[in-house]
Amino acid sequence: MSPQAELAIVRGLQRALDLQRLRMMYQPKISTRDGSLRQVEALVRWTDPELGAVKPSDFVPLAEEHGLIHELTQWGLRTILRQWLDWREVGLDTCIAFNISALSLQHLDFPDLVERMCRALDVPPDRIVLELTEGATQPLVKLMDALTRFRIKGIGLAIDDFGTGYSSLMQLRQLPFTEVKIDQAFVADVPSSRDSRLIIQAVTELAHGLGLTATAEGVETIDQLRAIRELGCDEVQGYLLAPPMEPEELPGWVFKFRRAWPAMIAEEKLALWGDVEA
Repeated sequence: MSPQAELAIVRGLQRALDLQRLRMMYQPKISTRDGSLRQVEALVRWTDPELGAVKPSDFVPLAEEHGLIHELTQWGLRTILRQWLDWREVGLDTCIAFNISALSLQHLDFPDLVERMCRALDVPPDRIVLELTEGATQPLVKLMDALTRFRIKGIGLAIDDFGTGYSSLMQLRQLPFTEVKIDQAFVADVPSSRDSRLIIQAVTELAHGLGLTATAEGVETIDQLRAIRELGCDEVQGYLLAPPMEPEELPGWVFKFRRAWPAMIAEEKLALWGDVEA
């Protein structure tokens, strides 16, 4: 990306924050045990009048680089907290996960800020899960105090894209996570690859041994869902179950999915190690 293009995105993002042009979409995370809704992941979306749709992978790193990430994070937290209240009004009580930058943890008062925001809107802190990508966790070891304070306040912590870095096991042992999200690269070929099954099973068992929840990302086919469910993973997320959706769509989706779930798992179980690649 050229410097001119980066500058246009940075300026556009500041305008979007000032003019409330960002919006949030939500993707469900489902229990493999009974198909119930366990969480939704909040995903920032931005369509600029001049730039068009801008991907988070483009604007989030620039927000970090140019000092906009704290403002973006606060906007996101306010949005999801208010959304939780709206859902509660229609009888839907679920946890909301939101990805944060490691840079936010360098603000010593960040855990207190999140707690104050929850209290101000009367949202239980344990309905919030903060997700951190594995690539960001290396410096987080130095910020153990901030992460521990989140856990003391009841706020969940998830490590995202697990399996894509080099020091994963050390991170799980040292940092107070509550959830491990297995990267979709391992999920994609789990119906046919013995190696992927072994990895998912090992990560799931490791997570359970450490008292963590294991979630599989990027589930797009019935065969992937059934294999992951058989391997003991706790939760699944992906386009097979639901794409990111507008907040007002979620209550209706929950009703429809409850009816669809039994058919998704009705056939006999897949052979755990049968007909897979070496």
